[in-house]
Amino acid sequence: MTAKDTRTADDLLNAVGPAFAKLRRTNLLEVENPISAKDLSRTLVLNIVAENSHGPGAEVTVGKVAELLGTDPSVASRMVSDNIKAGYLVRAASQQDGRRTVLELSSDGLALMDRFRRHQRDAFDYITADWSERDRLDFARLMLQYVESLDGLKDRGLAKDA
Repeated sequence: MTAKDTRTADDLLNAVGPAFAKLRRTNLLEVENPISAKDLSRTLVLNIVAENSHGPGAEVTVGKVAELLGTDPSVASRMVSDNIKAGYLVRAASQQDGRRTVLELSSDGLALMDRFRRHQRDAFDYITADWSERDRLDFARLMLQYVESLDGLKDRGLAKDA
């Protein structure tokens, strides 16, 4: 809290949720590496596929996308189909069960994710341009710690999949 900030601890903690809701708006800033609103929504699915396709036996299906998005399978199916039509995802046969179809990022999907990450970094740099370097790095460390704690909920048995 800065000297000018008179919010109570409860006020600050209650403001966190609405602040998180605003974070995706940063992707609409007019900075380098622009991302269209349509591609921005596509990155929700692409991130899930990218983050969950590593390790032994790690395969992502439409059902897994639905589960991790917390949405109905029919909604996830439409989102996946849109990514396939856009050329960002491809369907492949499962290496574990040939009857199953899994999702993989295409080269265009990998390129979009690279562009998206560059855009996020540019937006972060733009938004925090008048922050001290220490504040910028502290915020980055704390945000990463928060996300790692979210991922750790699975290990503590408090969440199915974070």
